Amino acid sequence: MMDIRAKRNARLLLWMLSAMAVAGGLGVAHALEAAKQSKETRDGLEVQSARAKVVAEKAKLTHYDKNYFDLSSLPDYRPETTVAGELRLWGNNYLADSPLGKYWEDGFRKHHPQIRFDYSGLKTAHVAIAGLYTGKADLAPSRHITFVEIEAFERMFGYSPTEIVMATGSFNVTGWLPAYSIVVHKDNPLAKISMQQLDGIFGTARDGGWNGTTWELSAARGTDKSIRTWGALGLTGEWRDKPINIYGINLRYNDTREFERKVFNGGDKWNENLREYANYAKADGSIAVSAGELIKDLSRDRYGMAWSGMQHLTSETKALPLAAKEGGPYVELTIDSVRDHEYPLYCEVYIYINRAPGQPVDPKVKEYLRYVLSRQGQEAIARDGKYLPLTAQMIQAELKKLQ
Repeated sequence: MMDIRAKRNARLLLWMLSAMAVAGGLGVAHALEAAKQSKETRDGLEVQSARAKVVAEKAKLTHYDKNYFDLSSLPDYRPETTVAGELRLWGNNYLADSPLGKYWEDGFRKHHPQIRFDYSGLKTAHVAIAGLYTGKADLAPSRHITFVEIEAFERMFGYSPTEIVMATGSFNVTGWLPAYSIVVHKDNPLAKISMQQLDGIFGTARDGGWNGTTWELSAARGTDKSIRTWGALGLTGEWRDKPINIYGINLRYNDTREFERKVFNGGDKWNENLREYANYAKADGSIAVSAGELIKDLSRDRYGMAWSGMQHLTSETKALPLAAKEGGPYVELTIDSVRDHEYPLYCEVYIYINRAPGQPVDPKVKEYLRYVLSRQGQEAIARDGKYLPLTAQMIQAELKKLQ
């Protein structure tokens, strides 16, 4: 009965719009289009379609000048051996959507012309680890691995996948793992904040936290560490007793898991007053990004605090310098502080491989990863202009994992 009534009401609405449009000289066709364009949706498939459209458009753009980064200290790629055969990549769709994957392929094939690439699995990071534990992939580019993904791999093989950092996430490019900014209203007198205070504000008491698939009791904390008013952060006057209204991305998205890993030490218990946001598809088929929508609401809330991205700041908001430890140093969020990891809430981009303990890395996989971690491989990241290239010190740490 309700379906019949809903359909009848929809037809009535379209008829009324058509009549109004005709009366105004627009015509029935324009009225129908107006009715169509009035629709926004949170339907999962339509949101994913809108996301894909935006990703395709952004993937073609270069957001940073490749000459901004000094990569002269990075090691040149010199093959240890010549390899041939097929390299199968499953996971991070941005390697296929943007030119980056092709840049790496072309550069690598100059040294190894007998290598073939299969990108059929570069659809989403959600399938990266599945590609490894089903034997369908040799390399699994991804955001940070989740608890379920690690556990699935460990149950198949009895050890964890090997994690190689291929790049640092972006400074401010939505979709390319931008760093997380801590945002308050511009009228807020708070000038800085620490990671421990963020835990107190956004989290709550917990009994432990996850490090991979290990439950660590050392991550526990009590209610005495919770912060719920601005006075607890040292503000006085009108601010002293005002509650901190917190805004954040909903608890299903990967960004939230990263925030939990870095701020809650792997815990996943949140402040019960968290206001959650999710992406939705706009009437024009584009996507409304949750991290941007929540900042719009924060712009009207003098007593709010959010975690989002610098790209979403408005004239009514400001980002706070952040310290990894109490007492500082407090670091501004800039492209340089993200790249060198001085700013604590940076993100990283990974490539996972299946390497049994004590066993050598497949030669063709090792050579490809050595290329990605070379000056030439990191220059390709700078040329693509979305992720940030690694520093020489970071590259040396990753190369040791391949030994």
